[in-house]
Amino acid sequence: MNATSTMRRGAGRPTSEQAEARHGELLDAALDLFLEHGFELTTIEMIAARINMTKRTVYARYPDKASLFRGAVQRAIERQIVPPDVLAGFDQGDLTETLASIARLRIGQVMTPNGLRLQRIINTESYRFPEIFTANFEQSARPVIDFVAGLLDRGVAAGQLAPTDSGLAASAFMSMVISGQVRAIVSGRLPTKAEMDKKIYFTVRLLLDGLRPR
Repeated sequence: MNATSTMRRGAGRPTSEQAEARHGELLDAALDLFLEHGFELTTIEMIAARINMTKRTVYARYPDKASLFRGAVQRAIERQIVPPDVLAGFDQGDLTETLASIARLRIGQVMTPNGLRLQRIINTESYRFPEIFTANFEQSARPVIDFVAGLLDRGVAAGQLAPTDSGLAASAFMSMVISGQVRAIVSGRLPTKAEMDKKIYFTVRLLLDGLRPR
């Protein structure tokens, strides 16, 4: 093979960044179609056609529809993970405001296009793929719960709060402050900032008042 033909062959080869961008397009398109049509009715052909990709290219990465589904959901989960330094940045020494900021963050995440897609796909397909619920909790929710538990432990050590099972208290708090609002958001009822803050501060006060030393 001469140098000219070698150059011609390599000219159209995508860079690693371009290949990764196309992979992201594939996963985003797959998640959209799984939401639109459900897992059973969505086909690899439909997904490939959505982004003008060949089936061969899809199968080169994913051997079957189920593995593509899991890959698409995993991408959505990873976008919801809050880096530890971001969580730490919310801690300004005021426990009430720190908890309120974390609650706003988690609720705000659900209101993003990615957050809505993720919640809806978990709601509709976790009976078929229970591992996606577990993966979302372990990767996205648990680090936040652990961070809140650490805040409560500090409050106990400082005498601001009575000794408690901080992990259980943090889980209860996140469930109270987020779960109800998530259900409304996913169904299309977005809260105003005033409504959201009212519920957040009510729940924060409820938690902290219940944990005050008696």
